[in-house]
Parts: sequence; C-alpha cells; structure tokens
Amino acid sequence: MNQLLLLCRPGYEKECAAEIQDQASDRQIFGFVQTKAQQGYVTYQCYQAEEADRLAKELPLSGLIFARQMMVTGPLLEQLPEQDRISPIVEALSSIQKAGELRVETPDNDDAKQLSKFCRKFTVPLRQALKKSGQLLHKENPKRPVIHVLFVASGQAFVGYSYTSNNSPYPMGILRLRQPSDAPSRSSLKLEEAFQVFIPQDEHDTRLTSGLNGVDLGACPGGWTYQLVRRGMMVAAVDHGCMAQTLMETGQVKHYAEDGFRFEPPRKNIYWLVCDMVDKPARVAQLIEEWALSGWFIEAIFNLKLPMKARYKEVTQVLETMDAVFKEQGFSGYQIQCKHLYHDRDEVTVHLDLRAMKRK
Repeated sequence: MNQLLLLCRPGYEKECAAEIQDQASDRQIFGFVQTKAQQGYVTYQCYQAEEADRLAKELPLSGLIFARQMMVTGPLLEQLPEQDRISPIVEALSSIQKAGELRVETPDNDDAKQLSKFCRKFTVPLRQALKKSGQLLHKENPKRPVIHVLFVASGQAFVGYSYTSNNSPYPMGILRLRQPSDAPSRSSLKLEEAFQVFIPQDEHDTRLTSGLNGVDLGACPGGWTYQLVRRGMMVAAVDHGCMAQTLMETGQVKHYAEDGFRFEPPRKNIYWLVCDMVDKPARVAQLIEEWALSGWFIEAIFNLKLPMKARYKEVTQVLETMDAVFKEQGFSGYQIQCKHLYHDRDEVTVHLDLRAMKRK
C-alpha cells in the first residue's frame, strides 16, 4: 500500500489534488494524483515505498483545507465477486494486524451513497472475518489504526488504514449536525461545525462559555449570533438588515444597523469575533487583520467566499498574506486554521487564535 486517498466535497477534487501535491512536495515526497470530477476523493500515488505511510503520519489532516479524511490504500479492488467479497478484502489487508476499528463507507457522491445500506450490512460479516484473521482486535481500541473499506461502486473498493492520531473520527470525515428548530437560518450550522472542529471538546467550558462578549459582523438574520447566544454570550450584531425577534428578546443581543466593514466596537473586551459577510476573500481577511492588529478580540471565526476559478490559489494567497502581515508587525504565537467544512458550500472557514500572540 503506497497510495494516499483523501476524501473531499464533490466538485473540489482539483483543489484537494493541488493541495496534496504541494504538501507532499514540501516534504520531498513525490508522486502523481488521480481523480475525476464529482467523485468526492483524490488519490496520491507515491513513487517511493512507505512514503504514503509517512504522509499519513506526518502530514496533519487538520492542516489540510480541502480534505475531510486521509487514509493509506492500495490500488482499487475491482470486480469483487458478489458471492464472496470478503476474502479478497481480507487478503488485501494482510499487512495490517490488530487494528482497533473498522469503517465501511463511501465517498460523498450521489452514486456511491446508494451503497450506504449495503455498507452497513456488509460491516458485520467483514468485522467477524477480520477478527478471526487477527487483523482486527475483538474490542475497539482508539490507540490502534483504523481499517477503511471505501466502496466507490458496486463491487469496487479501496482498502487501507488511517492513524487515529491523524484522522477524522467521523464516518466519511463528515460531522453531521441537526438543525436547531429555533435557529434563524441554516447558516447557524456553519458556526456550530466550526466550533466543534476548531475548539477541542475539553476546552468548550472555557472558550465557549457564558459571560464572554462577541461581535457578529454581517449578522442578519442571526444564524451565527444564535450560536453565541445559546452559549450565554453577550453579542453585538452588526448588519443593516433585521435580526430575528427571538434573538432580540433574549436581552443578550445589541443590534447595530451599520456596515460591518466600518463598524468599530464601543467596547474592546471582545472574546469572539465571527463574520460571514459576502465579499471578496482578500477584503474580509484584511478586515480581520485590522481588528487583530488593533487588539479588539481574542479568537475569530470567519468565512471566505471562494471564486469560481483558482479557488485553492486564492485561499492560500489570502492566508499567506495574513501570516505575512502579522509577522511584519512583529507578532508571533498566533494560530491560523482553515477548513472546507461539510456545511460550507463555495467558501472556507478560518479560525484565528490570538490567545498566545505576542509582539516583539
């Protein structure tokens, strides 16, 4: 097995491919990409033995923008016999011993998702066979590798593994959330997912807690404000449009009917700055940079709307510029993360953490 397979949103294969090529080349790991439009995954075939495994260990999945999941696989198993699909899969996994978990799944495309019901049924006998062969432990163990069987079509599957220290804990790499019935808009799920992805669960009680102050730029009708309010925060909601009455009735929201690009908070003790304004990515990023250099917030989550073309290039340029601006001003200790989240569409979500930021 010397191939890295990355799951992504269908339609973003080119961006995922460009990113893995850049990241692998930076580590002097060379190979070639294979992908097709709308298939929801990308493969990177390494030239040298064991280098896919090295990428799976050393390339942080959290640092990849467009990849949802990452696993080492062999070549596609084709024409798996309907009467016995298990034997060739077990044989293809012969190099793996004592894995801690099995996931039988599909990419997030319409054709493959038709196999979801089959995958659920197939998991039970395959798990039994892998336990019998010693390739899978009898009890799940989060410290051991995960076995992946990814069906891309009927009778066709990639098989391989990922490391629990560097993979997504969610099936297909997708964190599925339920829309709250009282949320003003579906965009609320974008911020909920961002909090779950960027903020460790054991830090929610200190970084996402009541008593903190937040600002929501481009707040109308209040989907992102809702996520701050439900956690007990006081929020300055900035937008010329109207806010949901249910949010205003909480007493936790003050509405400023102003342009988010010109707003200056009257109080500067802001913990969370959130922003989902529709504008050019560079302009939104520059606004966040100005707030950061002014010291007006501690953490920020904001979306960058993607252009129709050169999406990977645009995002990387914006993030590199932000990093350069902070360094030019003598700042260090900040952290920038960026992800194409499941609830995003033609946008990416950025988390800027200034808790440890220092100026020389």
